[in-house]
Amino acid sequence: MISRQAEEVAAVNRFWIALAAPVAACSLGACALPAPARAQEVRYFDVPPGGRAHDVAVTADGKEVWWTVQRGGAHGILDPETGETTIVPLGEGSAPHGVIVGPDGNAWITDGGQNAIVRVDRRTREVKVWPLPEQSGPINMNTAAFDGRGRIWFTGQTGFYGRLDPATDDMKVWQAPRGRGPYGVTATPSGDIWYASLAGNHIAKVDLDSGAATIVEPPTPNQGARRIWSDSQGRLWVSEWNSGNVSVHDPRDGSWRQWKLPGEAPKTYSVYVDETDKVWLTDFAANAIVRFDPVSETFESFPSDRPGANVRQMLGRPGEVWGAESGTDRLVVIRYGD
Repeated sequence: MISRQAEEVAAVNRFWIALAAPVAACSLGACALPAPARAQEVRYFDVPPGGRAHDVAVTADGKEVWWTVQRGGAHGILDPETGETTIVPLGEGSAPHGVIVGPDGNAWITDGGQNAIVRVDRRTREVKVWPLPEQSGPINMNTAAFDGRGRIWFTGQTGFYGRLDPATDDMKVWQAPRGRGPYGVTATPSGDIWYASLAGNHIAKVDLDSGAATIVEPPTPNQGARRIWSDSQGRLWVSEWNSGNVSVHDPRDGSWRQWKLPGEAPKTYSVYVDETDKVWLTDFAANAIVRFDPVSETFESFPSDRPGANVRQMLGRPGEVWGAESGTDRLVVIRYGD
């Protein structure tokens, strides 16, 4: 099985390498951008063109950066030291959206094309697929997060969320209480699961046993809650696509606060909270990654050096944050100090 998988990977890589030949100078090295104030380094890495790099994740040791090759049905792997890329095919009809690092150190992917959860073994590159139950139908799978019990939860924009227990292969799918919209999902330090509903304009906490979702209303109407991320205190940070806000909800006291991103009409896409509880966001209108300091309540912008970057979800590890520029076929990293 592993040998056959390796042959498939090699074949696909030959295809992508040939396709990427015109940008080899940047693919085999990083294209650097002078670092803005307080950032140590901003770098870009070209990946094979045409794949619409969507979500991104970085391993704990920083030796691999993974991205979803949405148009191409594959799992992308970048070596940030050399700039070399490897492409692992995920299966017929694959169209992956989200990727995260699981507690086992492997890549876990939400695959809307296969309507499945997919795992790629980091060591062997072996692909395992868990299809959703047939009766659920295609749910337009979005993102995923692991709870404190080793189970992976996922969202589907057509109005669903679900849970897979990899230890038992038990898969459950629930209809969202307000139908269409479930998009971002996050786990808190205590292992609770929350999702954000873009079309439903709310966030919701999921009961880990029954699967029931309890809606929590943000104070800004029709805000377009798109992605959600927990900080170290269990506060929930939400990127609001329609309002251009970043908001935070504290489940302990039910409070909300919100701040509008800089500019006339920001479009806040993603949110990620780093190890220092700084909040990273992407603003499609400003073509930039933005860092927000909740203590000083100030923003710092890192605009792309190319138009139409469209950075989707970000992930990181201590000292660096990664994003995928879906509009430019590049990955971007910001390595930061305090």
